[in-house]
Formats: sequence, C-alpha cells, structure tokens
Amino acid sequence: MKEDIQETRLANGLTILTDRMPGVRSATLGFFFRVGARHEPAELHGISHFIEHTVFKGTTKRSALEIAIETDSLGGNLDAFTTHEETGFAIKVIDDRVQQAFDLIADILTNPRFDEADLKSEQRVIIEEMKMIDDSPEDYLGEIFSEGLFPDHPLGMSIAGTPKTVRSFNHEVTRRYHEDVFNASNLVITAAGNVDHEQIVELASAVWSSNFSWQIGAKGQLKLELQTPTLAAPILIKQNKNLEQAHLVIATPLVSATDERRYAADVLANIIGGGTSSRLWQKVREERGLAYSVGASAVSYQDCGMFSIFAATSPDQVEEVVDLSIAEMQSVVRDGVTEDELELAKQQAVASILLSLEDSAARAATLAQSEMTHGRQISVEETVAKLDAVTVNEIQNIATEFFVTENVAFAALGDLKNLVIDRERLRIN
Repeated sequence: MKEDIQETRLANGLTILTDRMPGVRSATLGFFFRVGARHEPAELHGISHFIEHTVFKGTTKRSALEIAIETDSLGGNLDAFTTHEETGFAIKVIDDRVQQAFDLIADILTNPRFDEADLKSEQRVIIEEMKMIDDSPEDYLGEIFSEGLFPDHPLGMSIAGTPKTVRSFNHEVTRRYHEDVFNASNLVITAAGNVDHEQIVELASAVWSSNFSWQIGAKGQLKLELQTPTLAAPILIKQNKNLEQAHLVIATPLVSATDERRYAADVLANIIGGGTSSRLWQKVREERGLAYSVGASAVSYQDCGMFSIFAATSPDQVEEVVDLSIAEMQSVVRDGVTEDELELAKQQAVASILLSLEDSAARAATLAQSEMTHGRQISVEETVAKLDAVTVNEIQNIATEFFVTENVAFAALGDLKNLVIDRERLRIN
C-alpha cells in the first residue's frame, strides 16, 4: 500500500499533512501539539496533561455531555494523550464523517470553557490517577526510576504533575497556558485514510486562520526550549513487603530520535529483548523459568535516548535475572551479534512497518512523528533501506559506546530486604 502524502504549511505555523488510502473506508484525524511535560515551567508542572483532560469538559458551543454524545454518534474511536514531548488528540471515523469529526475536535481544542467547577472536578480525577499509578508496581517503579535517571530535569518528572501543582490550575492559569502554547504555531494536523487533502486544508484554515489567539506571535506566547539532560546512573532499591513479585529495570543512555544510528539502536534492543526469540526471553523465561514478563526497549527523545531492560520475578531471583541481563549486555559488547540474529530482527521490524500501513490511525501518527522529530516525512522505502543497511559492526559499536559500567542505572521494587546490588554486579567492561 503505497504512501500518497501531501503537505501544506500555513503562514501562522500550522502544518497539515495527509496520507490518502483510497482502498479503505476509514479516516483518522490527528491533532498533535509540539508541547508536552518537558516544556512546562516548574510551577506549572502537569498542565499539558491537565489541559488534555479539561478541554473535554465543555466548550462555548457544546457541553461535556454533548461532546460525549456526538463522539459516540460518530461511531469512531477518540483518543487523547500527553507525553513529555507532545500532546495529541486523534479520532478514527468512517470517511463520510470527516467534516463532523473535524468540527468536533476543532471546537474542543479552540473553544474550551475551562469552567472553574469543572476544573476542580478534574483536579480530583487526576489526583486519583496519580494514586492509581502509586498502586501499580510497574508504573510506580517507572516514575521513581525516571526521577533518579533524569535528576532535576523535566524528563524525570511525572507527566501528570503533583497534587500541589494540579490544584493550582484555576481558570486563568489554564486559559493563559492554553492560549500561549496550544496554538497554531505548535500544531500539526494529520489525516490518513480515505481523505482529501484540500478538504482538510480548507477545514483547518477556516478554524485556525480566523482565531487570532491561535496565530503565531500571539501576545504572551511562550518560547518552547529544550534543556538537554545528563543521565545519571542511580542504584535504587525500594521496599514493598506486600508485593509477591519484584519489579526491576536496568538502563543506560542511548542515541536520540534524530541520530542516524537510531535504526541500529532499535535493532540492538530487539535482539536483546524485543520478542519471544530474543536473548532475554529465551534465557530468562524459556530456559530458566525466572519470569513471566521480561524484555528490552529503546526509548528516544529529541535530544537523548535510553536503553532499558525490564522484568518481574520472585524477590529471591532478582540477582540471577540481573546477572543474566548484564551478561547479555557484556556479550554484545565483547562478541557482537550474529548475522542470523540481525536478519531476524530486521525481518521483524520491516514486517511491523508494512503491517502498520493498513491502519489509518498508525499512518496519521507516523505523519506527525516524522514532522515533529525530523521536520520532514521519512518514507517507508527510506526506513526499510536504513534498516537493511544496519550491520553487526554498527550494533557492536553502539553497545560498546553506551553499555559502560559507570553509566548503568538500576532500580527494583518489592520485598527486597536482603537484596544487594552494587556497581560491581552491574559491571559490563
């Protein structure tokens, strides 16, 4: 299924991208803002996530109930999310409902009421969400580990903020940040499926060209800047005697999302722990039965990256899982990976990419990610070619550069009163 991508860039900074899929009846509209938790001032920590929630509480034209009813009447899937680097809203509908869906989301994003009573209610909801994270061992470990890995940096802070900051988000604070940051200059609109580019441009222009507060250079507009973090290498062991399992994570720095070596970095993570044929899955789960869940991943931000291994196991087996994980990292540094492993990982990656072409939601998200990260569209052909060009030497070179003992971070949560993990146990080289 070949890509048919068109783009239009308006004078106010708004970017519109479409990927036509004439063989389908679905259409996905995505509205992605180049703003997330890492762009927020400390006193407004969590406000992007708060706005993502509260825009659905009603607009000057629609109540919260009317928004919910209209969403259901469209028969589609509406999703909203906040990350450290973006805030997104996407809806998937039948192709003949595109105009109605666009009107609904555009109204939500441009005309939120931010009623004081609604904001108070949503503050309580988000604080309950924080408690839910605290009650989930994997999520809680992720939060405290990020804080230790990115000390005194927004990437180490919870996307949801803190109860103190969230309670401070009244009408004026929320309205001002929304006006200053969630504007056309920071917005990328994408559409994929059976869509018409000119229709999307016309719909977007009618909304964002007529609303002054959403024009680039609007009064009070905040300048979004990235502060590149320096990753720490903490060793954190948190006790929770009420847990049956212990959860652990091992991490090192890795390449950023804009580094040309990102393809090799992804392949490296997949070989170590990306699937059921990966090294960790086979050695930790299949051969020794030490864990039900174990794996590895590569996470990339615009200016840094992170390789991580994660597992859940019995408390008395944590040290063995750690030793096996470190041994695999050592093995890649010393001996590299095999051609067979590399070929299998490439096949998995290419298959995943090609299968995603059948989904309009995946294609709309890919349009936005390419634009926000690289400032251009990266074709499937280019991606496949870059994957195919990855060599065993490139993978070993990345491992040698980033899998360094002094940079290895570790965290575990569980009934671990007897666990001792030191730098020597995490030694790779």
